[in-house]
Formats: sequence, structure tokens, C-alpha cells
Amino acid sequence: MSNFLKEVGQPIVYKLINPFINLLIRAGITPNAVTTIGFAINVIATIVFVAGGREPRTDLRYVGWGGAIILFGGLFDMIDGRLARVGRMESKFGALYDSVLDRYSELVMFLGICYYLVAQNYFLSSLFAFIAMIGSMMVSYVRARAEGLGIECKGGLMQRPERILLIGISALICGLLAHYTGQFKYTVPGTSFPLFENITLFTFPIFVMAILTNWTAIQRLRESKAALDKLEK
Repeated sequence: MSNFLKEVGQPIVYKLINPFINLLIRAGITPNAVTTIGFAINVIATIVFVAGGREPRTDLRYVGWGGAIILFGGLFDMIDGRLARVGRMESKFGALYDSVLDRYSELVMFLGICYYLVAQNYFLSSLFAFIAMIGSMMVSYVRARAEGLGIECKGGLMQRPERILLIGISALICGLLAHYTGQFKYTVPGTSFPLFENITLFTFPIFVMAILTNWTAIQRLRESKAALDKLEK
């Protein structure tokens, strides 16, 4: 997580969810159960995107709802870790289970997004979504592999919280703007090529993510090499 989100955003969110954390502890809810619920919510988001792919291209309600559900599911990703620490229910398997379901959640989310973009004939954007998915997985893999070699690897800009926020917020804004403004399209003068339309609010952040996730993975790889070289010396 970036320093800004960790130092500013995280304490605010924790303060808001602490009463809910205490309620879960009293109810005997385990962190693994919360992790499973978060995964199920991401599956629902995927179903929404798939359903939206069968609707008219100008109907972006499903994109907005998909973004809202992704953000809601991301909240559970914070709750499970906080619940484990506050409720003293931390375990090695719990950490492994959380990491595995996080990867499944992200892959399922990108599956829905790619299906939607392909179904709506946004082929280039679907390609960037797939590249963003590759980068997202590599960011997590480099960290896991580096930590397996005994070095810390948590740097980089486009980590999981940033990815969830970028996808969720952009999709939500896209759906809301389309709802209130209707269909909007600006084409290159003298051509029919769309320079900007409502869906751009969703697809352009995906393009940015495709670049930054892979850059983050490369950055982590370079930092890991420097750390390993230092250990060997």
C-alpha cells in the first residue's frame, strides 16, 4: 500500500469499521469467513459485468453497479486482516487463505471486465484489461517469491488497494455520469473515430493500470535484486 493510503486512509477506515469489527468478534465470525464473503462479493461483481455485456452498449448501469460492488468487496479485504489482529485470530493458514482468495477475487473481477469489454466490442480496451490482470498477478507474485527468499518486498505504486480503488471508483463514476448525462461521444473532427465517450472514464484507468501494474512488478524485481545482492555481499 502506498504511504499516503497507509498513513492517511488506513487509520480513517479502521476508525470507521472498528465498531463492526467488535460486533464480528462478539458474534464469533472468523477472518476466514470474512475473506470468503469478500470473494463471493467479487463473484457477484463479475456476474453483473457479464450481464451488462448482453445489454445495449449505451447502457452503463451495469458498469456502475459493478464498480460499487467491487468497492464493497474491497472493504471486506480490510476487515478480515483487522479482525484477525484485533480478535487475536491470526494464523499462518489464515494469511495463506487470504492471499489465495485475494488472487482468485482479482482474477474473477478481471474475467467479468474482459467479458464485458469484448461483448461490447471494446477489443483494444479488453486487451489492456488483460495486460492489467497480468501486471496485477505479477505484482503479487514478485512479493511472494521475494519474501520466500527472505527479503521484504512491499514497494511500488499499484498495489492491491490502489488497484481496487482505481477500478471500482472509475467504474462507479462511469455508470453515474452516464445515468445523469445520457450518451455522450466526442469524435475526431471529420471522422467517426470516438476520441472520448462515457465508457472512456472506465477504460482509460484500465489503460493506466496496465502500464503501472507491470511497472510496479518490474520495480519490485529490481528492488529485490538489490536486496539479494546486498545479502550476498
